[in-house]
Amino acid sequence: MKEEENKEGGGEGERGEMESTESSYVSSPEAPRKRSPPPPKSPTSDSMEKPTYLKFLVSNAAAGSVIGKGGATITDFQSQSGARILLSRNHEFFPGTTDRIIMVSGTINEIIKAMDLILAKLLSELHTEESDDAELRTKVRLIVPNSSCGGIIGKGGSTIKSFIEDSQAGIKISPQDNNYFGLNDRLVTLTGTLEEQLRAIDLIISKLAEDPHYVQSMNAPFSYPAPYNAMSYGPNGAGGKFQNTKQEDRNNSVTIGVADGHIGLVVGRGGRNIMEISQASGARIKISDRGDFMSGTTDRKVTITGSQRAIRAAESMIMQKVAYASERVMD
Repeated sequence: MKEEENKEGGGEGERGEMESTESSYVSSPEAPRKRSPPPPKSPTSDSMEKPTYLKFLVSNAAAGSVIGKGGATITDFQSQSGARILLSRNHEFFPGTTDRIIMVSGTINEIIKAMDLILAKLLSELHTEESDDAELRTKVRLIVPNSSCGGIIGKGGSTIKSFIEDSQAGIKISPQDNNYFGLNDRLVTLTGTLEEQLRAIDLIISKLAEDPHYVQSMNAPFSYPAPYNAMSYGPNGAGGKFQNTKQEDRNNSVTIGVADGHIGLVVGRGGRNIMEISQASGARIKISDRGDFMSGTTDRKVTITGSQRAIRAAESMIMQKVAYASERVMD
């Protein structure tokens, strides 16, 4: 990813440059497709045919069901849709989450088809026991580069408002997360039924495909810059066995306090969250027994041991779990 291009600050700052709700956000060489006839080489509208992509988050468990036994499901979805579907490796999470990243690439229509297959599959896994899938409102979180968020927001929020009205889905763009240096992406959360989400995805990706900066970052690797991925060194294709290459400075230790009431969120069901945080960061995490508090507080002691980088990563993931607690709709 060319870092410079994406450092244009949060979507808010860009609103001034957007003179029309249409899309003067697209930089000049490629005018928006509504105004200019497509170049002679393609009879159909240009950005509909050009390859583009969409990235979104899935939990580790959901990633497994998209891949299927021996890759059967993902292969089937690729051949049905014509799109290419790639997943980040086991320990390659989006910063501040324990979610993996799926990238779907192809023409807009191929991507929509693939998203329909993937989201319908996840929906059916989620509610095998309930019959009315069509009415269920779920969330899907798209990853959008900071520099492209302005185009989705539109002048004074006009574009995002029209997308919400058109699709009937809830659409929220996360504020920029400054905890992570070099993180140029934001999350766009779509809430609604499968139909509403697909309609919103169609509107958003058609908008993104007009933005040359967006298309250029198609080949950016999944792994994000430090501190989040203490685990994955080396290029995407290489095997996942890099865990312990960094033996030096493994023995620093930091203790932080977490409110007694929030400890459950950090630990997760059967210890799942804490295991994922530990794996993703490379740090060892120990929580004090009930009643053993940081002196003078009712905060339990959480001791994080590992390299400086692993400790920073684990600490920010733990704090994020706690921060989300207040606003999070239970998945």
